[in-house]
Amino acid sequence: MSATYHEIAAVFPWFFPLCAFVFGACVGSFLNVCIHRLPKGESVIAPGSHCACGQPIAWHDNIPILSWLLLRGRARCCGRPFSIRYPAIELLTALLFLACALLFPPAKALGGMVLVAIVLCATFIDHDHMIIPDEFSVGGAVVGLGLSVLLPGLHDQAHEIHLIAGLRSAVDSLLGLFVGSGLVLWIALVAEAVLKKEAMGFGDVKFLGALGAFVGWQGAVFAMFGGAIIGCVWFAVALVWQKFSGRAAGGARLETPDGRATDRVGLGVHVSFGPMLGLGALLYFFVLQRWVDGYFESIRFLL
Repeated sequence: MSATYHEIAAVFPWFFPLCAFVFGACVGSFLNVCIHRLPKGESVIAPGSHCACGQPIAWHDNIPILSWLLLRGRARCCGRPFSIRYPAIELLTALLFLACALLFPPAKALGGMVLVAIVLCATFIDHDHMIIPDEFSVGGAVVGLGLSVLLPGLHDQAHEIHLIAGLRSAVDSLLGLFVGSGLVLWIALVAEAVLKKEAMGFGDVKFLGALGAFVGWQGAVFAMFGGAIIGCVWFAVALVWQKFSGRAAGGARLETPDGRATDRVGLGVHVSFGPMLGLGALLYFFVLQRWVDGYFESIRFLL
């Protein structure tokens, strides 16, 4: 099978990247369904896709990205506008799946696609509702551990005996799971003791554990502190924008300490941290793994 894959890739180098892009767009369409329905406790399988007016959407009006463009962002049945976020998520998923196919060998690419799907779903649900469903935290941890055993290449493990490589990969996944969740938990407990109020939701604890199952302990540590840096940068930019424009930064789901929604950024306002953790994990996975792992290896050597 491996030889066949490389033969096809050699003759038709565009084939697998194109498949990844199309597949990613289709997955992105399904992610839109999950993002919309899961927080409501609705099934993501039935009923099929339908307009807000109740009319079912025909298959030819439900082609990822393309249908939104052909219909100019409006439903055929009643003319209601569809949010541009739907094709944006489909395109983003397609591009990230394409990046997986271009940057990684098949096993790691497949694992990366699953990671992308989990991160995107959890990110937009946390953005909208400030919750991360267990399907993406607990379920993501289980899936990450399982894929690590089946696809040792996810953690760059290789051995002539697949079982040995799978066990080594499983150890990397478990370390990432426990280090990630434990790191956030202790930071949350210390912050809560200092601030005398909840500083981080338990959903973030479970979510970083799930990310660690895919990216290992080094990726989990980077996602935590890299996500914090991303959050600080976003917060600073949002404050500056709010001050000089007179308008809220927009795009963020914010809450006051008593749980009331607000669109104003400021101290004491709750901000979704899941998207920042997810972005940190994806940055590590796609771009920074070699440098981050090298940094931790140099520290280990010094010690």
